[in-house]
Amino acid sequence: MIKRKNTKKIRLGTVEIGGNSLVSIQSMCNTDTRDTIATIKQIKQLEDAGCEIVRLAVPDREAAEAIKKIKSNVVVPIVADIHFDYRLAIQAIENNVDGLRLNPGNISNIENIKKVVKLAKKEETPIRIGINSGSLEKDLSHRKEDLADSLVESALRQVKLFEDLDFNLIKLSLKSSDTLTMIHAYQQISNIVDYPLHLGVTEAGTLKTGLIKSSIGIGSLLLQGIGDTIRVSLTDNPVEEVKAGWEILKALGLRKRGINFISCPTCGRCQIDLIDLAQKVEEKLKNISTPITVAVMGCPVNGPGEASSADIGIAGGINEGYIFKKGEIIAKVSEEDLLQAFMKEIEILLSKH
Repeated sequence: MIKRKNTKKIRLGTVEIGGNSLVSIQSMCNTDTRDTIATIKQIKQLEDAGCEIVRLAVPDREAAEAIKKIKSNVVVPIVADIHFDYRLAIQAIENNVDGLRLNPGNISNIENIKKVVKLAKKEETPIRIGINSGSLEKDLSHRKEDLADSLVESALRQVKLFEDLDFNLIKLSLKSSDTLTMIHAYQQISNIVDYPLHLGVTEAGTLKTGLIKSSIGIGSLLLQGIGDTIRVSLTDNPVEEVKAGWEILKALGLRKRGINFISCPTCGRCQIDLIDLAQKVEEKLKNISTPITVAVMGCPVNGPGEASSADIGIAGGINEGYIFKKGEIIAKVSEEDLLQAFMKEIEILLSKH
């Protein structure tokens, strides 16, 4: 059991962040926010995948105005991502956005930040202070040798400014594309402040490389009890970010949703086409939200014994397979009929949940 650090609790719409709340999963639409039809469609796809908070880019006044229509058509909390123009943040709050993400390095005028914070306090709109290693304040950006320290210093500057304005609906992120820099920055800040932390490796990469970096960065921090909400940043369909986020939380035992999929790496003992079978089973179960454990194993050595905790599974034989539940074999099926028979048994199992 991971013991999480206690942080202050804030609320974005119906989602609580911090305190004893569950670690939540976020993503960001890659649609043009001004295209409300496409954006609403993608938000609903993200919701279906298990996304709990969605961030939208707000590059201009038309995008800020679109928030009003988008909000009226979705359930998930919406966060407006603001850069450069503080007036867009004010407009987003006026259009009832659930939260803001501000990058102080891109809004240099303190008086303008104060205007946003003043309205956010009045409307009780939480703000994520989103520090990014690629857009630090000018006096910090040149300190490449201690980049994690610079991220922390930038965050603390903004926290002080917000606190001086009597505003504490704060969430922090200290992101970098370098995994170790990100880890060190979050470790430091978690020992200084008790505001909830949003974890992520920014610009992590494509599906494969980005998932590895994010799993190491986000996963290692969560293991230390650090982090209240996460986003896996991938150069891919944002639905993949949500799926990846859930897999990280499930692997750490922090959340339960959908299939816990077990399959062995295959070896010389395997006498069935396990790779193809495992891929087909995983694909057919990708939209299942019921938390069950499914195993696809290559041979009796790694079958009912090693996967005995699985709710249901397959152990391969010579051109055949054994279907088992909780380690007990319930059927022997030829390889050509194995997938169909296995899926039928899974459907029966799901109907009882």
